[in-house]
Amino acid sequence: MAEFFDKLPPMDLMRSEKMTFVQLIIPVESAHRAVSYLGELGLVQFKDLNDDKSPFQRTFVNQVKRCGEMSRKLRFFKEQINRAGLVSVPLPTMRPEIELEDLEIQLAEHEHELTENNSNSEKLQQSYNELLEFKLVLQKAGGFLSSSKGHPVAEERELDENIFSNHNYIETASMLEQEMRPESSNQSGLRFISGIICKSKALRFERMLFRSTRGNMLFNQAPAGETIMDPVTSEMVEKIVFVVFFSGEQARSKIIKICEAFGANCYPVPEDTTKQRQISGEVISRLSELEATLDAGIRHRNKALASIGSQLAKWSDLVRREKAVYDTLNMLNFDVTKKCLVGEGWCPIHAKVKIQEALQRATFDSNSQVGIIYHVMDAVEQPPTYFRTNKFTNAFQEIVDAYGVANYQEANPAVYTVITFPFLFAVMFGDWGHGLCLLVGALVLIASERKLSSQKLGSFMEMLFGGRYVLLLMSLFSIYCGLIYNEFFSVPFHIFGGSAYRCRDDTCSNARTDGLMKFTEPYPFGVDPSWRGSRTELPFLNSLKMKMSVLLGIVHMNLGIMMSYFNARFFGSQLDVRYQFVPQMIFLNSLFGYLSLLIIIKWCTGSQADLYHVMIYMFLSPTDDLGENQLFWGQRPLQIVLLLMALVAVPWMLFPKPFILKRLHHERFQGRTYGVLVSQETDLDAEPDSARLRHEEFNFSEVFVHQMIHSIEFVLGAVSNTASYLRLWALSLAHSELSTVFYEKVLLLAWGYNSIIIRLIGLAVFAFATTFILLMMETLSAFLHALRLHWVEYMNKFYHGEGYKFRPFSFAALTDDED
Repeated sequence: MAEFFDKLPPMDLMRSEKMTFVQLIIPVESAHRAVSYLGELGLVQFKDLNDDKSPFQRTFVNQVKRCGEMSRKLRFFKEQINRAGLVSVPLPTMRPEIELEDLEIQLAEHEHELTENNSNSEKLQQSYNELLEFKLVLQKAGGFLSSSKGHPVAEERELDENIFSNHNYIETASMLEQEMRPESSNQSGLRFISGIICKSKALRFERMLFRSTRGNMLFNQAPAGETIMDPVTSEMVEKIVFVVFFSGEQARSKIIKICEAFGANCYPVPEDTTKQRQISGEVISRLSELEATLDAGIRHRNKALASIGSQLAKWSDLVRREKAVYDTLNMLNFDVTKKCLVGEGWCPIHAKVKIQEALQRATFDSNSQVGIIYHVMDAVEQPPTYFRTNKFTNAFQEIVDAYGVANYQEANPAVYTVITFPFLFAVMFGDWGHGLCLLVGALVLIASERKLSSQKLGSFMEMLFGGRYVLLLMSLFSIYCGLIYNEFFSVPFHIFGGSAYRCRDDTCSNARTDGLMKFTEPYPFGVDPSWRGSRTELPFLNSLKMKMSVLLGIVHMNLGIMMSYFNARFFGSQLDVRYQFVPQMIFLNSLFGYLSLLIIIKWCTGSQADLYHVMIYMFLSPTDDLGENQLFWGQRPLQIVLLLMALVAVPWMLFPKPFILKRLHHERFQGRTYGVLVSQETDLDAEPDSARLRHEEFNFSEVFVHQMIHSIEFVLGAVSNTASYLRLWALSLAHSELSTVFYEKVLLLAWGYNSIIIRLIGLAVFAFATTFILLMMETLSAFLHALRLHWVEYMNKFYHGEGYKFRPFSFAALTDDED
């Protein structure tokens, strides 16, 4: 048997790629180009030889800082482009490649230009906002001041003297400062302050004014009618124009302070309507000039941003690559005396020729007089795990890696998961109507593969798109299992001919009748449609799906134990074959394999034997007569033999392996201990693989306890894992019953009414329930249960999953997040 398996051709995914540990000695002049070419190749995982150094102590720290600064500038440009609402469209014309130093100068110039432009635009926008607010205050406050005509106030005189006589409006003192200038102390009578405030603050502002003046004021407000843009956040803000009438200098100072605290802008408004119209005209004229200036500035900025946007993707890619190259160079040792860099890392053996060709090309392109040395070394640590996957197998490999990355050269469960995972999902989800819906979704994702792969998707859509081929197989297997169950949205169909059963009377579906009777050959494929609606439907489907779940579980667990045999054969561990694989197969199949045999015999013979009774009394009283529960001749002695084999298999798993390991260890070091006595103690300490150190490494109690835990876990797990596969029966039944409820109690019930509105409502509820409950929640539930069956019940039989992934230095793996 072992020779037969050894002669089989190796599978690509069964074992991870063979790796080798290499050392690269690279001259300084060709180091950058060599690492760049290896990044394009993406087949070397460099080891960090400068773990003891901080990032600021490494050789190329200045280059990394420069790349980081350029990345910051590129992010600034991207933010500005997004803020302006522009779309970055790369130019179709091919421009010559730009060097990093030239790009650094260009980015600095563009940043300075944009920063200065933004600063000027912000100042102009602030001035524009002040004028716009002043115009709105003049328009809205005039109505509040109509009752106070003929009462000149100090603000009007200040307006004439300080503002409106000066044509250079922007360069005068701010309006708020003019408003707060000291007035003559003998001024008396009713006074007012006008201004504008955010609408969200108006209510609290009015309440604070009322409390601070103890009600000795009159507050009038009106909506501004226009939204004003915040120059900092670029958001449009609704504002309220207000006029506060008061009396006294003390009240004035309080109101001014409250305006400052609430961010209200106060503007002086004359009571004379003629002057109001004159000032409004001047303000509107100035606003038009500022608006033209702002538009010109925005056009200039957008033009500069469009020019930057056409090269932004190219520049970002260049900076990202250069930063990755210098980060990798910082992982290499710098030999000052020999002027070379020494790097170490892992690479697949099959990539040796490609790597050497890339290094030779780097030497030639950099005009180096000294070639790059490629040296294979021995490594102490375990190599990384690398599986060559494609877009179809990658998702299944990710499902396995989510549990744990395989050890180097360990048997890979993903080979069989490609089939078993979607099949076990379909056993729980089996409905070919729902399977067709999933198939349409999977085909849509596969058809738009090129479009979606180039877009930035959300987390859920990215997960769904990554598992499109998993979804495809799940839908195909669901259609197959749905045809087996004969369920289309819970409705049976006579697809493969007529039913083998007919009713004894006209009320066959009534629970009080004797049910169906068989009159022709069995239904050729799947469940006979006549079971649907009969009084024996649930007991029949319960029995069928429960027994089928047990059979599938036993087959799946046996596959897991067989995988442990392949692992033991590959690593040359005969102990694991003899004292782990063999007793595990005997124990599992003596009990639950025998149960599977009984199920098949009962199906084939149509016996009425109670399998629960058979299995229970196989342990309690194995020598008793089976009576009517006997399915075949010689069943009782066979059960006794199987029970004895299962009992023998437990100590077989537990005791031999630890004692044999102890004996082998003593035999291995028995002859070396005498050599240690004549050697010097210093030599012994200097030798890391000395006999004394190795002898102390073996701990019999630890090995025995580990073997005992493993044996107990397998024995108890054989029962619990078999029971766990009954979730295939439970979820399949739940899915079928849910579909029946939605079909009969929603769709058919609504269709029984003559009203078209009730029918449409019933159809809408049925579609909603089918989509969100059966196609989304039930799909997720079946997916998670299939995941558990693989991780816990299947992979724990052979899979360690304690390795680490092969992560080569590759430009293709770089993302924007690494900036």
